Amino acid sequence: MTATAAIALALVFSAPSGSATRILAVGDFGVGGSTERATGAAIEGWEADHPASLLVTLGDNDYTESPAAFRSNWRDAFGWLEGAGVWPRGTLGNHDVRVDGGRYEFKALRMPSSHYQRSRPDFDLFVLNSSSVGDRQTRWLKRHLAASTATWKIVTLHHPAYTCGGYLSNPEVVSRWVPLFERYGVALVLSGHDHNYQRFAPRHGVTYVVHGGGGQELYSLRKCPAGYPTRDFARSGHGFLDIVVRPGAIRLKAVNLSGHVVDRKVINP
Repeated sequence: MTATAAIALALVFSAPSGSATRILAVGDFGVGGSTERATGAAIEGWEADHPASLLVTLGDNDYTESPAAFRSNWRDAFGWLEGAGVWPRGTLGNHDVRVDGGRYEFKALRMPSSHYQRSRPDFDLFVLNSSSVGDRQTRWLKRHLAASTATWKIVTLHHPAYTCGGYLSNPEVVSRWVPLFERYGVALVLSGHDHNYQRFAPRHGVTYVVHGGGGQELYSLRKCPAGYPTRDFARSGHGFLDIVVRPGAIRLKAVNLSGHVVDRKVINP
């Protein structure tokens, strides 16, 4: 670990309780070339004026299925992160797991495994591998959610529990994980996969947000089926998320690649 990386780690995980933490999140961006570089540059420009601690990916970090191409594309688009003191945390998507289960991404995206937990004084982040919704990961999730005493619990996964666009709900996520989100007080669930932006009204205290507009071809939106949470806002466009976590609230913004805020939401306890 470099000295710069060590300092960044200390800033991310040793800040005093009560301080705000800004998380940037982007999904479905790993297309390489000028498109991925443009996404990285847009986030870099935003971060320069809105300093962040974390960049969380929401899956499909690599569409090339080439470890060498992924590393090159990541470096070209997001090589600025370390110098800015921003710590990446990766979530695997269905394209990522096609080669070696996505393990070739672990080092660049600071992933200890395909699913994991990271903690701050005011929130716990649970990163899930929704390409493998099985008994073992479900038991892990239940155990770690139950043990968490954080003010806020935030979950990231690739396949949405609720979405109405190119895809609909992932049945396994809904049947196995949504009850755990509700039972153990998860506040915010972030996902990608559908190449658009959607924000749903809270259901049983859980706010679901989809943003798969990192750079891949966009998907159109459709009417949500009966039984879904109310969809409060939706837009088929490229962009990323800006999330500020404080003890008293989570403030979420959807930002387009021109740096304009297209949607905002405050989540209260």
